[in-house]
Amino acid sequence: MRSSFSLSATSAGFLSAFVGFASSFAIVLQGLSGVGATQSEAASGLMALSIAMGFCGIVFSLWKRIPISVAWSTPSAALLATSGVPEGGFAVAVGAFIVAGLLVVITGMWRPLGRLIGFIPVTLAQAMLAGVLLPLCLVPFEAVAQLPTLALPIVLAWFIAGQVNKLLAVPAALLGFLVALYFHADLSGLSSMQLVQSPIFVMPEFTLSAIVGIGIPLYVVTMASQNIPGVSVLRSFGYQPTPGPLFSWTGVATILSAPFGGHGVSLAAITAAICANEDAHKDPARRYWAAVVAGLVYFVFGVFAAGFVGIVELAPRILIGGVAGLALIGTLVGSVQGMLTEETSREPAIMTFLITASGLSFFGIGGAFWGLLVGIALKLWLDRKQKTLASLQTGRSS
Repeated sequence: MRSSFSLSATSAGFLSAFVGFASSFAIVLQGLSGVGATQSEAASGLMALSIAMGFCGIVFSLWKRIPISVAWSTPSAALLATSGVPEGGFAVAVGAFIVAGLLVVITGMWRPLGRLIGFIPVTLAQAMLAGVLLPLCLVPFEAVAQLPTLALPIVLAWFIAGQVNKLLAVPAALLGFLVALYFHADLSGLSSMQLVQSPIFVMPEFTLSAIVGIGIPLYVVTMASQNIPGVSVLRSFGYQPTPGPLFSWTGVATILSAPFGGHGVSLAAITAAICANEDAHKDPARRYWAAVVAGLVYFVFGVFAAGFVGIVELAPRILIGGVAGLALIGTLVGSVQGMLTEETSREPAIMTFLITASGLSFFGIGGAFWGLLVGIALKLWLDRKQKTLASLQTGRSS
């Protein structure tokens, strides 16, 4: 351990954790609140996720001697924010979190399920994610319309910092949020604010509608936008992790953190590059220390999760929603680009995108599931139609 310590790896690990937490904790709070969590339950969920992420990141990196960064599933949190409170409340959502984690565990242990996920066209998975993100990415501009003096400086801070360095954009927006809070919010309650709280156990309940409408979409989004890209990022830097065990253990972490409000633990994608590139250390064999440091920092953030939630609650809800929306714009851009890459899949992708973004709900099941289902059905129909036409043309030419 000591021989692997370096200032550059420590700095990279701290930066990775800070960017990962600061750029998306508001999204996690929005997501948990969106499925019925109270302020205390949301704080408990944030704490459970941060500690689970930190533990997994430390253990994975020391175990494999690879900079394996672990994160909460930000796209999944965005999905929750648009799902609505399920019938039965937050306990039912917690049951869906456990099912999603169990599916991830099985994926890591049983290859056929992983191959089944691979059959879902990437364009449609990206379209579903884009549809989930669109309503959230509109919130910053709705906030500007409602609270221009508060929201506009936040948007400007995000834009200007992003022109300098993309990684600074969301922390700059969060700083703008804190400045607006200082000058415009009632801070009299700060002295009595609870910085640390005990975790809150939520007895999970299981319903078919929540499993189908929340659990399965959470699983698909986590695998498609976090776990699989996370492995790809590591491989792009020359590391060759065996993904199965990593998937399974993040699924176990999800199952264990869910009763305390955690919606999903996964491999990191974006922040993984901070720990894995040469800025962390010139020697690739010594970069794993960066991920260990990131895990330790996540632990600290988790302990003080209640304080973060308390500060956020001092502001109008639409303002922190605006910060969350700004944090997701980059992901939305990537998802829109991804869903339009294949010309033959564009119509199914657009249908998936529109149905998901519409907030359509049947039988208590949200638009993400129906959008993906319609997109897959339309894709299969168009592919079959194309093959039939091709065979007819072949028959005529012969």
